[in-house]
Amino acid sequence: MIAIYLNDHLAGSTVGLELVRRARGENEGTELGAFLARLEIEIANDREVLRRVMRAVGAGEDRLKVAAAWAGEKLGRLKLNGSLFSYSPLSRLVELEGLSLGVEGKAELWRMLDDLADPRLTDFDFAELTARAERQRAELEPYRLIAGHQALEPSD
Repeated sequence: MIAIYLNDHLAGSTVGLELVRRARGENEGTELGAFLARLEIEIANDREVLRRVMRAVGAGEDRLKVAAAWAGEKLGRLKLNGSLFSYSPLSRLVELEGLSLGVEGKAELWRMLDDLADPRLTDFDFAELTARAERQRAELEPYRLIAGHQALEPSD
């Protein structure tokens, strides 16, 4: 069961990494873009930690699940966003909310693995990983709120 659980999170991290890359590219040259560039590095690093956890417990990567997650993220870009061919304020909000949910899910993963106290995982500092995810979530929140106001407040 742990292999399935970890592969689900690996698929989620694939979506998160693609999402942060897209959002960073669309917001390049802004304060948000700089934040997303730092977050991208951290998400990629966390994904590698997850892969090391998987190896430690003998869980192989479900490449089909990861590929489906990657394709799903690409298809998710086709949603209506109020602007047929361009990036819109609603796109930014939806991306930041998706990242926020993903970071929260990652924090829950680290908490669960810490709580398991699996002897195969003693080399991992899940408390530190959880704290990093909580920091990421807290840093995302102001940008999410700004994006929400820009996308949803009535225009004059």
